[in-house]
Amino acid sequence: MNTFELGTDGPRVILAGIDGSETSMRAAAYAWGLARRQGSHVVLVHVTNPGTISTMMPAASASVIEAGEQVAAELRDQVARFAQAAHSRVDYTFRTEYGDASGVLARIADEIRADAVVVGASTQAGHRFIGSVALRLVRAGRWPVTVVP
Repeated sequence: MNTFELGTDGPRVILAGIDGSETSMRAAAYAWGLARRQGSHVVLVHVTNPGTISTMMPAASASVIEAGEQVAAELRDQVARFAQAAHSRVDYTFRTEYGDASGVLARIADEIRADAVVVGASTQAGHRFIGSVALRLVRAGRWPVTVVP
């Protein structure tokens, strides 16, 4: 059975991963422009990963969570300022989640029935070997994934 909605022209819900990096900000801008042209809803998701070391050390975990919340608040403010300055009505939601970025983005994309996922390309060299968030989302194969350089 096909789980995609039939009879629509373009994506209605676009998920964009945002972490403050240059590539993620370009991905958010790309998703925003696509949403503006298509009349879509954008869900911007910031994922904080406390990591395994911080879970073994409660003080480190609290610091990592607090830092993640501060980054998320700054990103939320930046998006709100952009939305106001853009003078184009784009319906959007900003969410902050905790966990592994690719797993969280995949879960939310399924939850919101995203028609498209947009992420920035990784700039970390090690991702060629262990796989980037974008690569893991593409491999999941449940939605079109756009990787913005």
